[in-house]
Amino acid sequence: MARGTAPPAEKPGRRPDNPVDPAPWIAVTDALLAYFDGLHHGDIDTLAQVFHPGAVYATATEGHLLRLTLDEYLPVVSRREPPVARREPRRDRIVSIEFAGPVTAMARVECAIGPRHFTDFLTLVLVDGRWQIIAKVFHFETAGVPAAPPMTTAAPRTED
Repeated sequence: MARGTAPPAEKPGRRPDNPVDPAPWIAVTDALLAYFDGLHHGDIDTLAQVFHPGAVYATATEGHLLRLTLDEYLPVVSRREPPVARREPRRDRIVSIEFAGPVTAMARVECAIGPRHFTDFLTLVLVDGRWQIIAKVFHFETAGVPAAPPMTTAAPRTED
C-alpha cells in the first residue's frame, strides 16, 4: 500500500477476523436438507426443485456404470416405498461442503434407506438464484452383503 493511502474499505458484513460469508453455506445446507427430506419422504416434487433439470445420477457400485438423467431418476424414487412410510428413522448427515468458487460447490453426504448406506458426492451450482444439484455420484453398501468387485474399463486380454 502506498504511503498516505487508506486501507481498502471492508465489505459490509465481513470482518477481518471472520472473512467467510455464511450465506452460501446456509443456502447449500438448505438445499441438502431439502434433498434429504425428498429422499426420506419419497417426494419427487421436492427433489425436482433441488436438482437441476440437466442433472446426472451415477454409480458403479454394482460393478457396472449406472447413469440416469433426472427424468429417469425421479420415477425410481416415486416407485419405491419411502422410508417414512416404513417408519424408518432418518439417518442422514452432511459430511463436508467445499466451494470451488461463488457458484460451484461439492458436498459429501451420507444417508441410509432401508439396508443400504449411501455416500453421495453432490456437485451443486448456483443457477437462477438458487443452489441446485447438477451431479449425484454415489456409492452404497448393503448391510450384510459384500461389496461388488471394482469396475474395470480395460479390455479383456486374449490369448495369442
